[in-house]
Amino acid sequence: MAKVRRQFPRPRDLAPLLKFKAPDFNAKRRRLAKALTIYDLRAIAARRTPRAAFDYTEGAAEAEISLARARQAFEDIEFHPAILRDVSTVDLSSTVLGGQTALPFGIAPTGFTRMMHTEGEWAGAAAARKAGIPFSLSTMGTTSIEDVAATNPDGRNWFQLYMWKDRDRSMALVERAAAAGFDTLLVTVDVPVAGARLRDKRNGMSIPPSLTPATVINAIPRPEWWINFLTTEPLAFASLDRWSGTVAELLDSMFDPTVTFEDLKWIRSQWPGKVVVKGVQTVADAKRVVATGVDGLVLSNHGGRQLDRAPVMLCPTL
Repeated sequence: MAKVRRQFPRPRDLAPLLKFKAPDFNAKRRRLAKALTIYDLRAIAARRTPRAAFDYTEGAAEAEISLARARQAFEDIEFHPAILRDVSTVDLSSTVLGGQTALPFGIAPTGFTRMMHTEGEWAGAAAARKAGIPFSLSTMGTTSIEDVAATNPDGRNWFQLYMWKDRDRSMALVERAAAAGFDTLLVTVDVPVAGARLRDKRNGMSIPPSLTPATVINAIPRPEWWINFLTTEPLAFASLDRWSGTVAELLDSMFDPTVTFEDLKWIRSQWPGKVVVKGVQTVADAKRVVATGVDGLVLSNHGGRQLDRAPVMLCPTL
């Protein structure tokens, strides 16, 4: 049996191994470079965001059973790769609602976005523009319709509509979105009343976030968030008047629980572009929605944020 021969390493053998990266003095870039998964990003957000803001974004309704089921459903997805195909060139572009998109998905509407990150919808719209995918602005967004259009002038902007009790104000937003070049209206129908978001109630989540002894203590290890919050434009819903209560109280005071399929037909007649109904959760409702003449459906339980134990939806736009 041959023995391993050992020798002292020579400088020319060590040279290829001694590779040092130039230091990066940008702390944000260093953090993001280490974030390899969505769970890594979540951990960063949890460390750097006050509890009330983080829980508002991550949390769901009641016991959050729907949220847990949805996460598990995605964990249970299996891929069945077909081997020995030429995949040297892969094209993921597609046509969605009559327009091109570089990838078969888009950025969904989220409310109060600047609470989690000071750039909020500006960052989301800019990312969508760079990726060549649609960006959806929420009625409860913290950046105006016009500012999103200016950020993503040549991209596909969609506007998500909650129907309010004041129909004139609702349709005024729709008219602004059409004038700004938004090509698709996302009518959300799964929030007739506010969901029971227990994390928000326990945290005393209000709009804008209030400074109490508890929030001040929680803010001490998160100075960057508070510096951004206190030195930028006041945090508020860009399309609404200022509000001093909780998110749930705002929803209950403004959103119209009487909206029906007839109202959906009326909305369809008011919008010049594509209309998609978001929040469909049953086959029977899907058929009735299609009969109103809309262009698409989004199967969604609102991320479990409105009704706990609602069905898990893994199928995207139809």
